[in-house]
Amino acid sequence: MASESQIPIDAQAASKRFATRLALFYGTLFGLVGTHLPFFPVWLKAVGIEPGWIGIITAVPAVTRFTALPFVTGLAERRQSLRGALIVSAFGCAIGLSIVGSQHQALAVFVAYAVTCAMWTPMTPLTDAYALRGVARYGLNYGPLRLWGSAAFVVGALACGLLVDVIAAKHLIWVIASVAVLGALASLALQPLDKPKAAAAAPHGASALLRDPGFVAVIVTSALVQGSHAAYYTFASIAWQQAGYGGLTIAGLWVLGVLAEIVVFALSPRFTLPSSVLVVIAALCAAARWVITAQAPPIAVLAVVQLAHGLTFGLTMVGTMGLLAQRVPGHVMARGQGYLAACTGIVTSCASIASGAVYARYGEGVYYMMAAMAAAGALTMWLARHRLAYPHNAASGG
Repeated sequence: MASESQIPIDAQAASKRFATRLALFYGTLFGLVGTHLPFFPVWLKAVGIEPGWIGIITAVPAVTRFTALPFVTGLAERRQSLRGALIVSAFGCAIGLSIVGSQHQALAVFVAYAVTCAMWTPMTPLTDAYALRGVARYGLNYGPLRLWGSAAFVVGALACGLLVDVIAAKHLIWVIASVAVLGALASLALQPLDKPKAAAAAPHGASALLRDPGFVAVIVTSALVQGSHAAYYTFASIAWQQAGYGGLTIAGLWVLGVLAEIVVFALSPRFTLPSSVLVVIAALCAAARWVITAQAPPIAVLAVVQLAHGLTFGLTMVGTMGLLAQRVPGHVMARGQGYLAACTGIVTSCASIASGAVYARYGEGVYYMMAAMAAAGALTMWLARHRLAYPHNAASGG
């Protein structure tokens, strides 16, 4: 296998091949999220799981982000094989979701889902680390690559939204598992992009990341803003269903948000503001979004508010990736992504569990708690913006 430092003979063809295969995998990865995120709680409710347990079960992915995920990303980096880790994780996820579908008791679902998520949740940070290495090697932009994942989310959510009005909700899990199988097959097409010569420096670089206040500010801010989506991810579909909206309408509301996200990713190469400022803007938009959502607005207003997802999620992602690309060396990027996912997992799991209890008592008033989290994220990044004004090589300790 050629080193990443070598220039391919046909650079344009190699770049296109890498981008196409990565876009396909991003598509299956987030197509799975598109079927899972809006409708997995609906499936849980359909098989008789109570709201308290739904909050606990949907918090599992966030918990595995700071338990199993750092171990997996570190192991992938030490073995110099992001691609191999992605293949194993993708096949494990497909098998695990099939097992989850066969369980209907809360505790059994919880256990099977926890094991599955231990393999599933590392896939996004591993894929982002793989993508950023490819971006550096081929001179690509992250946003246009990532938008294919968002586009697939739209397709997955719409397909599942159509099916929820056609098939019984208790069968939705098999739609979700089928998409996971497609992702496992797509993982086989990914190209290896490891850097064996730089791997020896990884342990020092990885530990230095957590001693960099700028890096810590980035992952804490991202965790607060992305974690503020916890109640939305867990209870939005349930609340909309209880409000009388059909499956296609629910899917359409999710799709509006992701379409806005796609636009943000597509336009991201044209953004000229510093990445830290982009994150502050995204966090403030999130705070406003959740305050409005807490009012249980009518469908017309809700549709407009959903478009803010392009800013609250998409712009946060673009800004965060820009900051990580500046501050994290390539040979420890997987662990940098792992730390980001772990921090996000801690915040999101706490928010998910808390949202279950708050939603059971106050309904959509839970979004006020989410607004406070987003505002805290905006403040954190604003205070750190000067520290983040210049690139910093965390591995060097400089």
